[in-house]
Amino acid sequence: MRLSVVVSAVVAALVGFGGTLAIVVSAAKAVGADAAQTSSWVTGLCLAMAATSTILSLRHRIPIITAWSTPGAALLAATAAPIGMPAAVGAFLAAGALILLTAAFRPLGALIGRIPTPVAAAMLAGVLIRFVLATFESAQHAPALVWPLVGLFLAARLLSPSWAVLAVLGAGAALSFALGITGPMPDRLGLTTVTPIAPAFEPSVLIGIGLPLYLVTTASQNLPGFAVLKAAGYAAPARSILGVTGLASVLTAFLGAHTSNLAAITAALCTGPDAHPDPDKRWMTGPFYGLTYLVFAAFGASLVAIFAALPGDLVKTVAGLALLGPLTGALSGALSDEKDRFAAVLTLAVTASGYAAFGVGSAFWGLAAGLAAVTLDGLARAWRGRS
Repeated sequence: MRLSVVVSAVVAALVGFGGTLAIVVSAAKAVGADAAQTSSWVTGLCLAMAATSTILSLRHRIPIITAWSTPGAALLAATAAPIGMPAAVGAFLAAGALILLTAAFRPLGALIGRIPTPVAAAMLAGVLIRFVLATFESAQHAPALVWPLVGLFLAARLLSPSWAVLAVLGAGAALSFALGITGPMPDRLGLTTVTPIAPAFEPSVLIGIGLPLYLVTTASQNLPGFAVLKAAGYAAPARSILGVTGLASVLTAFLGAHTSNLAAITAALCTGPDAHPDPDKRWMTGPFYGLTYLVFAAFGASLVAIFAALPGDLVKTVAGLALLGPLTGALSGALSDEKDRFAAVLTLAVTASGYAAFGVGSAFWGLAAGLAAVTLDGLARAWRGRS
């Protein structure tokens, strides 16, 4: 046991929580959640992180770090009109059920694996790009707040990309106070409460939100998470991880929480030699990571209230800067294969446009357009090969 184990776990939890909480709060507002439901949402996510990381790390004796689906939260935050929490919970249940099915049935996992990586990455990029652009749209009417934070982010990321977002969040809160643009802060940190929510299953929401939520979580969180474990020399128990996170997603959906999944960026903080020089001892970061999220869960309501008091331009700036890295990775993946590059660009364009039809959002139509282009290109190549 080393102090580095505890430090690595706590830093990973702080980076994961503080770096992306703004995106979750934005998602809750977009779907129409009130303050109590938003608090319950965050608390449910924290409970899921605490339970899944601890259980999986103890069971398999490897550092299995989980997180909430940041791309999924970004997808929800891009919702054109509030769908209401009952319909959102129905979509969360559907996404969690699909993750469980992926764990149970190998053919379904293989089918998802056949979606071309450039198309999946382009769908993610189309969702994320709107949030990155929102940062600089905020700079139009709040330049005194946004531009200093952008400068700080560019400087801080040279030292530590992971801590750069937290530095922006802390500096942004202080600058907002100095400019007098914050709302009322909570008087004290109080223990949180949860709000059970009965689901409503609306076909358009299940297709337009539930299915894309499952796909971006699988393609943009779980698959990179497996790659991080493999790079660190661990054989990832994929079915166990998907089963546990899928079950957690289903159970916490009734608290308003969206999908849980394997972490990638924060996981890298716990799987390397900085956590422990002995690879067989790094699994201990999992329980300490879970304990840290248990503390976050206890004060979820107060943490959400603090974020609600911050100016909207600050929340947009933090979220946009936090998503610059994922957007860069998504764009790189989308344009990596020349064969599927056209389909990827088409997917990105349709997804980023915000196009919706029959109540189904642009992420689904972007994926459909990209898959159609890939299919037609494949048929054309096959035809030319025969003639």
